[in-house]
Amino acid sequence: MVKIEDIQNYGKEHFESVTASANNLQSGVQAIATAYGDYAKKSFEDTKSFVEKLSGVKSLDKALEAQTEYLRSSYETFVAESQKIAGLYSDCAKQTFKPYEGLVTKFAPAQ
Repeated sequence: MVKIEDIQNYGKEHFESVTASANNLQSGVQAIATAYGDYAKKSFEDTKSFVEKLSGVKSLDKALEAQTEYLRSSYETFVAESQKIAGLYSDCAKQTFKPYEGLVTKFAPAQ
């Protein structure tokens, strides 16, 4: 038979899990937004630097060399930042649902 105290304890545990999950989600989203902002700022600075470098070039060979260097660097930065941000999304999801592990195992049927 289910006691009132058991129901109250479950409600309290569930509320604590929801609160912890919301806090984890908030910090995860902040980390993701910060990473996007940092990447956008770095990308802007790199593009600005490339345009300045390109405006000072006197020959076509040097222009192509500068462009190739910029594209290579931009691609490498994009891949690295994409992997970093994907990891942040993964961590955010794991941390958001972590508080529910105890509740799920508590009510999962024994096998």
